[in-house]
Amino acid sequence: MLEKIHDHIIEELKVNTTTDRIFILTAILLNLITLGVNTGLAYSDSTAGFISFSLFLILTGIINWVVIVGLTKGKQNREKLILGLVKMYEDQEMDKYYDASILETYGIRYKLFTVVVVATGVLAFLIPLVVMIFD
Repeated sequence: MLEKIHDHIIEELKVNTTTDRIFILTAILLNLITLGVNTGLAYSDSTAGFISFSLFLILTGIINWVVIVGLTKGKQNREKLILGLVKMYEDQEMDKYYDASILETYGIRYKLFTVVVVATGVLAFLIPLVVMIFD
């Protein structure tokens, strides 16, 4: 039974990794697309262009918020799953084969992922705004 639980935890970690990857790539891609589209729309003097510009900015904000929440939950899930593995390894006296400090490394990675998402989101927001204001 322990082996099945172990396999289940490992499978959950794989799903968690895939979900995080999708969140991160989607956010970065959307931010870059929005940056390009909104920079083009910033040159438009039409009402439709301004409304589209505004809607893209709102969409960027919402998507980035969802991704940050998703990454935060992903980090929490990963921590719980790994702590479960560590406990299982301790109970089986195999904990010497798994360094629990790996959680710190994962924490740093999640912070870096969040910085990348936020940075591209802020640029997707600010650059078109600067173009619109100063053009």
